[in-house]
Amino acid sequence: MTRTCHTTPRFQLRLVAGKDVVLGPGKADLLEAIEHTGSIASACRELGMSYKKGWQLIDTMNRHLPAPVIETRTGGSQRGGAYLTPLGREVLANYRALQQRLDPQACHEAHALLALLEASPGESS
Repeated sequence: MTRTCHTTPRFQLRLVAGKDVVLGPGKADLLEAIEHTGSIASACRELGMSYKKGWQLIDTMNRHLPAPVIETRTGGSQRGGAYLTPLGREVLANYRALQQRLDPQACHEAHALLALLEASPGESS
């Protein structure tokens, strides 16, 4: 998975427990992709991440939340796959709603903080 270098300041919402990022932009994107594709493998391909990495992200969420965020079905005569559990949908919906509330276009405080960075005379390393 390649990391994108952002030249303009922005916010990234992360839920952290101990040393683990329980939920952040990448995990939310993974949940959305699983919901959209119905498959962990397809979701990982869509996001350019390895299947192993996808499972690591899911495992981190599952270890910290009260129930799993996804469930899987085995193949057999019916197509297998993965889908979000009710908790997974709730976690994703709440995360996306909070992201929208903190969007600098909608949140005065977020806009003000970013404006301070834009007014800065130089970049720090």
